[in-house]
Amino acid sequence: MSQDGSIAAGLPMDAGAAGAMIGSFPLAAKRRRIDRRRLAFIALGIVLFLAIYLSPPWGDATDPVKGAVPLTREGKAALGLFGLTIVWWVAEVIPIGVTSIAIAVVQSLFLIRPAKEAFSDFMDPSVWFIFGSIIFGMVFTKTGITKRLAYKMLVLVGERTTMIYLGAFCLTAGLTLIMAHTAVAATVFPLLMAIYSLYDGDGRPTRFGKGLFIGMAFSAGAGSIITLLGAARGAVAIGFFKDIAGREISFLELTKFMAPMGVVMTLLTWVFIAVAYRPERAAMPGLRERARELYATLGPLSPTERLTLAIVGAIVVLLASQTLMPALAFLNKSAVILTGTLLFFLFRILDTDDLENMPWNIILLFGGAMSIGFCLWQTGAARWLALKWLVLFHTAPPFVFILALTVFVLIMTNFIMNVAAIAISLPVAIVMAQYLGVAPEVILFASLTAAGMPFLLLIGAAPNAIAYGSRQFSSRDFFLAGVPMTLLLLGVVALFVKFVWPWMGMPILTSPGP
Repeated sequence: MSQDGSIAAGLPMDAGAAGAMIGSFPLAAKRRRIDRRRLAFIALGIVLFLAIYLSPPWGDATDPVKGAVPLTREGKAALGLFGLTIVWWVAEVIPIGVTSIAIAVVQSLFLIRPAKEAFSDFMDPSVWFIFGSIIFGMVFTKTGITKRLAYKMLVLVGERTTMIYLGAFCLTAGLTLIMAHTAVAATVFPLLMAIYSLYDGDGRPTRFGKGLFIGMAFSAGAGSIITLLGAARGAVAIGFFKDIAGREISFLELTKFMAPMGVVMTLLTWVFIAVAYRPERAAMPGLRERARELYATLGPLSPTERLTLAIVGAIVVLLASQTLMPALAFLNKSAVILTGTLLFFLFRILDTDDLENMPWNIILLFGGAMSIGFCLWQTGAARWLALKWLVLFHTAPPFVFILALTVFVLIMTNFIMNVAAIAISLPVAIVMAQYLGVAPEVILFASLTAAGMPFLLLIGAAPNAIAYGSRQFSSRDFFLAGVPMTLLLLGVVALFVKFVWPWMGMPILTSPGP
């Protein structure tokens, strides 16, 4: 297009102008710089995959109960794909959603898994749950409910930007006590976007923006460990624990031991973000009064807002009731949340334009996360990794073994579903703990803590990816923020295992087994 926009406007162009424009194409191409860093990371991912895929067979892992566990050709290929995925997602060599498509393509071409399985993971109910959660956030924004919540929160927390951080993170963590952290992130995200628009009307990336949205993702994870309503991983882990250890963990018992951990990690998130992403402005003078004025202009709740709140409230109550009322367990949570989506369109709260504005890059990201997770699980690669890692510590002191398990779950939950990370590591760890005199309870709670807070990669949890939609940070920014937060988490787990949980009555050691 010419600089005056004549092509876009459909206006005629004289021959001289056209010739000049055409002649400028080679010159523009010559001036275009080659992104050597991007090419290097593309090559690194491919080389890493091929090096692992073509390497000689790797040695067996040892299961303390079942004996030798071999790594199959498909499992080794899955590990190679795992390496490629890590490099391409962190470096963002192509859009993260397109990297997700590459995951399924490689599985199909290299016969790691059948194409039907690799691609059908993108239609997994968990992906549709994320879709429905994002729809909830969109409808809150469109109806104006988000603005009401944002302005009301600003009136409460005041004008200091660090206090806005604290209010946003406490709100996010608090909502996860009664809602799945994915739904919470989708609900809070537009609220924070509304708040940020008052800080920077242009929506440009700032330190405050990075801190606000990265902190939202971190606090969603911290809050989600406190109750069984925050995520599915808790119910799955308790099921494994009952089958292996023979003891039931109640809703209140889980909350008793996890609430202090969740509160501490939420406050540490605030302190870390306030220091690492110190806002450009310490305060926004007049913000509280401005928020009051903006709230007043919204007037009373409209019929559309009331209907939206009724639908969302009913869906949230139904999802929460599933944990407390076993009779409702047959209802699939994805079907429940998508019922809300259908109602929004049936009542014309949303329309076709809203559907076309969905962040498909984020949804594809989670489709890819499901695909690589199932790939590692079904090929046996994840179990092989868990055994190889944990066997290294089978003669270690109990405290070291517990931290080693925590590290493994932390790493795995950043790359595969946290439910899968629990399913892979918890049964092996509980069996091995018997030989070290480690109580199964501490294994359960340490694993759940680690699985709930994947601070390194966007694919580790839905709130991470939803926060990425703000365009305030890159995947590299998220990773760099996640490294110190992960180290802080490990330190907190060590303190809880050594001092806090024993003081609260949790058994740490038992008499050594056979």
